[in-house]
Amino acid sequence: MRVLTEPEWCARERAHAGRMRRWTGPYLRRRARGEKHPVHDFLFQYYSYRPSQLERWHPGPGVVLAGEAARRFLERPEYHEVPGGVALDLAAFDGKRVETARQLLTLLTATAARAPRLNCFGLHEWAMVYRQDADQVRHNQVPLRLGPAGTDAVVESLPLRCGHYDAFRFFTPPARPLNDPKPTRATQPELEQPGCLHANMDLYKAAFRLSPFVPAELVADCFELAVEIRELDMRASPYDLRPFGYAPIPVETPSGRAEYARQQAEFARRAAPLRHELIARCHDLPTLGG
Repeated sequence: MRVLTEPEWCARERAHAGRMRRWTGPYLRRRARGEKHPVHDFLFQYYSYRPSQLERWHPGPGVVLAGEAARRFLERPEYHEVPGGVALDLAAFDGKRVETARQLLTLLTATAARAPRLNCFGLHEWAMVYRQDADQVRHNQVPLRLGPAGTDAVVESLPLRCGHYDAFRFFTPPARPLNDPKPTRATQPELEQPGCLHANMDLYKAAFRLSPFVPAELVADCFELAVEIRELDMRASPYDLRPFGYAPIPVETPSGRAEYARQQAEFARRAAPLRHELIARCHDLPTLGG
């Protein structure tokens, strides 16, 4: 067990909260004003981790928090007193948590074993608005860059190759038959691959679902990567986000598809060490290898 003095862990706690407030603060202010952000709100509304949870610091297993101030961690059910201070109680890693971690480990390991596939070109966002009326479009506060007819024409002219179930399930009914493969929740471990933007954004979901049994800094690393990936995801979408400061990546053109694939490959490279760290953390947990 590594012991952190009170000044040490308090500094880490403050640094983590400050780092995350860069994102949680603007979101909470927008929400209070009733404003929408078509790019960043996704990180707080699609993913079920509240801003207060994201700001909350956890040391992860194997760390003793020394000092009187550490006793406030005892208000959290996963902590207990140990010689020298307070630490995570690994006995609290039980029941549903074990099954969740086991499922995550299966998915993460299967994904990490595959080579990135870079030929989907972000068309999932286009397939989510294919043949929709204007009032049905998800982000109808911003216009479609090519208009409805132009958007539909792109979907009809390029192959849909989305293998990520949580994107595919939002395809419009007319778009679903155009996609190959036809992912399901059951086939997710068979189809998930590390070039997929959504698979790499979902490292954030894996990290917070393992919390507090992974360090908060790992959750933050995955979150910040997800922010950057989301920005690419929406720059390649059919929406015109230039008023929000996002130049489009026109995947309807060969040069746009090449740029998308280049950035997609770079995110796959950056996601790989985070995926491997999550796998290692799972193996360190009780009943999963620890």
